[in-house]
Amino acid sequence: MKKERVLITVKTYPTISKAYSELVCTAGIREDGSWIRIYPVPFRKLFDKYDKFQWVELDVVENKSDKRHESHRLLSPDAITLHEKMGTENNWQERKSYVFEKGSVYENLDELIQLNKSGTLSLATFKPTKILDLVVEEVDREWDKGKIEALKQQAKQGDLFSDTPEYFSVVNKLPYKFSYRLLDDKGKESTMMIEDWEIGMLFWNCLKRHHGDEKKAILDVRKKYIDDFANTKDLHLFLGTTLQYDGWAQNPFIIIGVFAPPITLQTELF
Repeated sequence: MKKERVLITVKTYPTISKAYSELVCTAGIREDGSWIRIYPVPFRKLFDKYDKFQWVELDVVENKSDKRHESHRLLSPDAITLHEKMGTENNWQERKSYVFEKGSVYENLDELIQLNKSGTLSLATFKPTKILDLVVEEVDREWDKGKIEALKQQAKQGDLFSDTPEYFSVVNKLPYKFSYRLLDDKGKESTMMIEDWEIGMLFWNCLKRHHGDEKKAILDVRKKYIDDFANTKDLHLFLGTTLQYDGWAQNPFIIIGVFAPPITLQTELF
Protein backbone atom coordinates (compact mmCIF):
# COMPACT_ATOMS: atom_id res chain seq x y z
CA MET A 1 0.00 0.00 0.00
CA LYS A 2 1.14 3.54 -0.69
CA LYS A 3 -0.29 7.03 -0.57
CA GLU A 4 -0.39 9.01 -3.79
CA ARG A 5 -1.09 12.71 -4.16
CA VAL A 6 -2.75 13.11 -7.56
CA LEU A 7 -4.11 15.98 -9.62
CA ILE A 8 -7.19 14.48 -11.27
CA THR A 9 -7.21 15.23 -15.01
CA VAL A 10 -9.31 12.40 -16.47
CA LYS A 11 -12.79 11.05 -15.71
CA THR A 12 -14.27 8.80 -18.38
CA TYR A 13 -17.88 8.00 -19.16
CA PRO A 14 -19.02 4.88 -17.27
CA THR A 15 -18.97 1.39 -18.71
CA ILE A 16 -20.85 -1.61 -17.39
CA SER A 17 -19.09 -4.64 -15.91
CA LYS A 18 -20.75 -7.82 -14.66
CA ALA A 19 -18.26 -7.97 -11.82
CA TYR A 20 -18.04 -4.37 -10.68
CA SER A 21 -21.19 -2.49 -11.76
CA GLU A 22 -20.68 0.90 -13.39
CA LEU A 23 -16.99 1.66 -13.75
CA VAL A 24 -15.02 4.73 -14.72
CA CYS A 25 -11.35 5.21 -15.40
CA THR A 26 -9.80 8.01 -13.39
CA ALA A 27 -6.32 9.25 -14.15
CA GLY A 28 -4.15 12.13 -13.09
CA ILE A 29 -0.75 13.65 -12.68
CA ARG A 30 1.51 13.34 -9.66
CA GLU A 31 3.43 16.33 -8.33
CA ASP A 32 6.46 15.30 -10.43
CA GLY A 33 4.38 15.27 -13.63
CA SER A 34 4.15 11.47 -14.01
CA TRP A 35 0.85 9.78 -14.81
CA ILE A 36 -1.18 7.39 -12.66
CA ARG A 37 -4.35 5.47 -13.55
CA ILE A 38 -6.92 4.49 -10.91
CA TYR A 39 -9.10 1.62 -12.12
CA PRO A 40 -11.66 0.37 -11.43
CA VAL A 41 -13.51 3.23 -9.74
CA PRO A 42 -17.15 2.54 -8.73
CA PHE A 43 -19.24 5.26 -10.36
CA ARG A 44 -22.04 5.50 -7.81
CA LYS A 45 -19.80 5.68 -4.75
CA LEU A 46 -16.94 7.91 -5.84
CA PHE A 47 -17.41 9.69 -9.14
CA ASP A 48 -19.07 12.87 -7.86
CA LYS A 49 -16.78 13.19 -4.85
CA TYR A 50 -13.93 14.80 -6.75
CA ASP A 51 -13.62 17.18 -9.69
CA LYS A 52 -11.20 17.41 -12.56
CA PHE A 53 -8.14 19.43 -11.58
CA GLN A 54 -8.60 18.74 -7.91
CA TRP A 55 -5.80 17.37 -5.75
CA VAL A 56 -6.66 14.13 -3.98
CA GLU A 57 -4.73 11.77 -1.74
CA LEU A 58 -5.28 8.08 -2.43
CA ASP A 59 -4.46 4.83 -0.67
CA VAL A 60 -3.62 2.54 -3.57
CA VAL A 61 -1.85 -0.64 -4.53
CA GLU A 62 -0.59 -1.77 -7.92
CA ASN A 63 -3.29 -3.40 -10.00
CA LYS A 64 -1.88 -6.91 -10.49
CA SER A 65 -4.56 -7.76 -13.07
CA ASP A 66 -3.48 -4.83 -15.25
CA LYS A 67 -0.07 -5.01 -16.94
CA ARG A 68 0.04 -1.25 -17.61
CA HIS A 69 2.57 0.08 -15.11
CA GLU A 70 0.61 3.29 -14.41
CA SER A 71 -2.42 1.29 -13.22
CA HIS A 72 -3.35 1.17 -9.55
CA ARG A 73 -6.50 0.38 -7.62
CA LEU A 74 -8.03 1.90 -4.52
CA LEU A 75 -7.85 -0.14 -1.34
CA SER A 76 -11.49 0.76 -0.70
CA PRO A 77 -14.03 3.37 -1.86
CA ASP A 78 -13.21 5.33 1.30
CA ALA A 79 -9.46 5.42 0.62
CA ILE A 80 -9.51 8.93 -0.80
CA THR A 81 -8.97 12.35 0.79
CA LEU A 82 -9.98 15.53 -1.04
CA HIS A 83 -7.72 18.57 -1.19
CA GLU A 84 -7.64 21.91 -3.00
CA LYS A 85 -8.93 22.55 -6.51
CA MET A 86 -6.76 24.13 -9.20
CA GLY A 87 -8.34 27.10 -10.95
CA THR A 88 -7.95 28.70 -14.37
CA GLU A 89 -6.44 32.02 -13.31
CA ASN A 90 -3.80 33.68 -15.52
CA ASN A 91 -4.85 31.78 -18.65
CA TRP A 92 -4.69 28.42 -16.88
CA GLN A 93 -1.06 28.98 -15.93
CA GLU A 94 -0.93 26.59 -12.97
CA ARG A 95 -2.69 23.82 -14.87
CA LYS A 96 -0.40 24.30 -17.86
CA SER A 97 2.67 24.16 -15.62
CA TYR A 98 1.80 20.58 -14.65
CA VAL A 99 0.58 19.37 -18.04
CA PHE A 100 3.18 21.09 -20.26
CA GLU A 101 6.22 21.71 -18.07
CA LYS A 102 6.33 18.91 -15.52
CA GLY A 103 4.72 16.43 -17.89
CA SER A 104 5.60 15.50 -21.46
CA VAL A 105 3.67 16.52 -24.57
CA TYR A 106 3.84 14.35 -27.70
CA GLU A 107 3.00 15.39 -31.25
CA ASN A 108 3.76 12.17 -33.13
CA LEU A 109 1.42 9.18 -32.86
CA ASP A 110 3.91 6.62 -34.18
CA GLU A 111 6.29 7.61 -31.38
CA LEU A 112 3.54 7.13 -28.80
CA ILE A 113 2.54 3.76 -30.24
CA GLN A 114 6.13 2.51 -30.14
CA LEU A 115 6.53 3.69 -26.55
CA ASN A 116 3.38 1.76 -25.68
CA LYS A 117 4.57 -1.41 -27.41
CA SER A 118 7.84 -1.20 -25.47
CA GLY A 119 5.90 -0.98 -22.19
CA THR A 120 7.05 2.57 -21.49
CA LEU A 121 3.67 4.27 -21.24
CA SER A 122 -0.06 3.84 -21.63
CA LEU A 123 -1.09 7.41 -20.73
CA ALA A 124 0.08 10.57 -22.45
CA THR A 125 -0.66 14.15 -23.43
CA PHE A 126 -0.90 14.60 -27.20
CA LYS A 127 -1.12 17.77 -29.28
CA PRO A 128 -2.74 17.18 -32.68
CA THR A 129 -1.48 19.27 -35.57
CA LYS A 130 -4.99 19.61 -36.99
CA ILE A 131 -8.50 18.44 -36.17
CA LEU A 132 -10.23 17.39 -39.39
CA ASP A 133 -13.67 16.46 -38.11
CA LEU A 134 -15.81 15.18 -35.28
CA VAL A 135 -17.12 11.78 -36.35
CA VAL A 136 -20.51 10.78 -34.90
CA GLU A 137 -21.67 7.16 -35.19
CA GLU A 138 -24.89 5.65 -33.86
CA VAL A 139 -24.41 2.67 -31.53
CA ASP A 140 -26.58 0.37 -29.41
CA ARG A 141 -28.88 2.40 -27.20
CA GLU A 142 -29.18 -0.10 -24.35
CA TRP A 143 -26.64 -1.78 -22.11
CA ASP A 144 -26.06 -5.52 -22.49
CA LYS A 145 -29.04 -7.26 -20.83
CA GLY A 146 -26.87 -10.00 -19.33
CA LYS A 147 -24.67 -7.44 -17.57
CA ILE A 148 -27.67 -5.52 -16.27
CA GLU A 149 -29.21 -8.71 -14.85
CA ALA A 150 -25.93 -9.56 -13.12
CA LEU A 151 -25.88 -6.11 -11.54
CA LYS A 152 -29.44 -6.51 -10.30
CA GLN A 153 -28.47 -9.73 -8.55
CA GLN A 154 -25.47 -8.04 -6.96
CA ALA A 155 -27.70 -5.20 -5.77
CA LYS A 156 -30.02 -7.70 -4.06
CA GLN A 157 -27.00 -9.15 -2.24
CA GLY A 158 -25.74 -5.75 -1.11
CA ASP A 159 -22.53 -5.96 -3.15
CA LEU A 160 -19.92 -3.32 -2.31
CA PHE A 161 -19.89 -1.83 -5.80
CA SER A 162 -23.62 -2.04 -6.51
CA ASP A 163 -26.64 0.07 -5.73
CA THR A 164 -28.80 -0.70 -2.72
CA PRO A 165 -31.52 -3.35 -3.10
CA GLU A 166 -34.21 -0.70 -2.63
CA TYR A 167 -33.13 1.27 -5.67
CA PHE A 168 -31.46 0.03 -8.79
CA SER A 169 -30.54 2.13 -11.82
CA VAL A 170 -27.62 2.62 -14.17
CA VAL A 171 -26.31 5.65 -15.98
CA ASN A 172 -27.85 6.21 -19.42
CA LYS A 173 -25.94 4.62 -22.27
CA LEU A 174 -24.83 7.07 -24.93
CA PRO A 175 -26.57 6.29 -28.24
CA TYR A 176 -23.67 7.74 -30.22
CA LYS A 177 -19.92 7.29 -30.39
CA PHE A 178 -17.89 10.48 -30.82
CA SER A 179 -14.42 10.48 -32.36
CA TYR A 180 -11.90 13.07 -33.49
CA ARG A 181 -10.41 12.65 -36.97
CA LEU A 182 -7.02 14.31 -36.73
CA LEU A 183 -3.51 14.73 -38.07
CA ASP A 184 -0.25 14.44 -36.14
CA ASP A 185 2.97 16.36 -36.82
CA LYS A 186 3.95 14.02 -39.69
CA GLY A 187 0.57 14.31 -41.39
CA LYS A 188 -0.59 10.87 -40.24
CA GLU A 189 -4.39 10.72 -40.13
CA SER A 190 -6.14 8.87 -37.29
CA THR A 191 -9.66 8.54 -35.97
CA MET A 192 -9.72 8.30 -32.18
CA MET A 193 -12.77 7.68 -30.01
CA ILE A 194 -13.53 10.19 -27.22
CA GLU A 195 -14.55 8.57 -23.92
CA ASP A 196 -14.39 11.67 -21.76
CA TRP A 197 -17.20 12.09 -19.22
CA GLU A 198 -17.72 15.67 -20.39
CA ILE A 199 -18.69 14.87 -23.98
CA GLY A 200 -21.32 12.46 -22.71
CA MET A 201 -22.82 15.00 -20.33
CA LEU A 202 -22.65 17.69 -23.01
CA PHE A 203 -24.77 15.49 -25.31
CA TRP A 204 -27.37 14.81 -22.61
CA ASN A 205 -27.58 18.48 -21.61
CA CYS A 206 -27.94 19.57 -25.24
CA LEU A 207 -30.58 16.90 -25.81
CA LYS A 208 -32.58 18.21 -22.87
CA ARG A 209 -32.24 21.80 -24.07
CA HIS A 210 -33.53 20.80 -27.52
CA HIS A 211 -36.43 18.75 -26.09
CA GLY A 212 -35.14 15.41 -27.34
CA ASP A 213 -34.01 16.50 -30.81
CA GLU A 214 -30.85 14.42 -31.29
CA LYS A 215 -29.78 16.14 -34.50
CA LYS A 216 -29.74 19.53 -32.81
CA ALA A 217 -27.93 18.07 -29.77
CA ILE A 218 -25.22 16.61 -32.03
CA LEU A 219 -24.83 19.96 -33.79
CA ASP A 220 -24.20 21.59 -30.40
CA VAL A 221 -21.62 18.96 -29.48
CA ARG A 222 -19.92 19.57 -32.83
CA LYS A 223 -19.88 23.33 -32.19
CA LYS A 224 -18.14 22.78 -28.86
CA TYR A 225 -15.57 20.25 -30.03
CA ILE A 226 -14.84 21.79 -33.45
CA ASP A 227 -15.77 25.49 -33.43
CA ASP A 228 -14.58 26.07 -29.86
CA PHE A 229 -11.97 23.51 -28.82
CA ALA A 230 -10.37 22.83 -32.21
CA ASN A 231 -10.58 26.29 -33.76
CA THR A 232 -10.17 28.76 -30.89
CA LYS A 233 -8.29 26.93 -28.10
CA ASP A 234 -4.81 25.46 -27.60
CA LEU A 235 -6.20 21.95 -27.88
CA HIS A 236 -4.38 19.01 -26.28
CA LEU A 237 -5.73 15.52 -25.76
CA PHE A 238 -5.19 13.14 -22.87
CA LEU A 239 -4.73 9.67 -24.38
CA GLY A 240 -4.92 6.27 -22.76
CA THR A 241 -4.85 2.69 -23.94
CA THR A 242 -7.54 0.12 -23.30
CA LEU A 243 -6.29 -2.95 -21.48
CA GLN A 244 -7.56 -5.20 -24.26
CA TYR A 245 -5.45 -3.54 -26.97
CA ASP A 246 -2.49 -2.30 -24.93
CA GLY A 247 0.92 -3.18 -26.32
CA TRP A 248 -0.08 -4.76 -29.62
CA ALA A 249 -2.85 -2.92 -31.52
CA GLN A 250 -2.07 -0.75 -34.52
CA ASN A 251 -3.24 2.20 -32.44
CA PRO A 252 -4.20 1.22 -28.87
CA PHE A 253 -5.00 4.78 -27.76
CA ILE A 254 -8.34 6.48 -27.23
CA ILE A 255 -9.05 10.03 -26.09
CA ILE A 256 -9.89 10.00 -22.40
CA GLY A 257 -9.78 13.74 -21.78
CA VAL A 258 -9.61 17.12 -23.49
CA PHE A 259 -7.35 19.91 -22.28
CA ALA A 260 -8.20 23.17 -24.04
CA PRO A 261 -6.68 26.27 -22.44
CA PRO A 262 -7.01 29.63 -24.19
CA ILE A 263 -4.40 30.47 -26.79
CA THR A 264 -1.78 32.79 -25.34
CA LEU A 265 -0.29 35.26 -27.78
CA GLN A 266 3.35 36.02 -27.13
CA THR A 267 4.39 39.61 -27.84
CA GLU A 268 7.86 40.86 -28.54
CA LEU A 269 9.30 43.84 -26.73
CA PHE A 270 11.32 46.37 -28.74
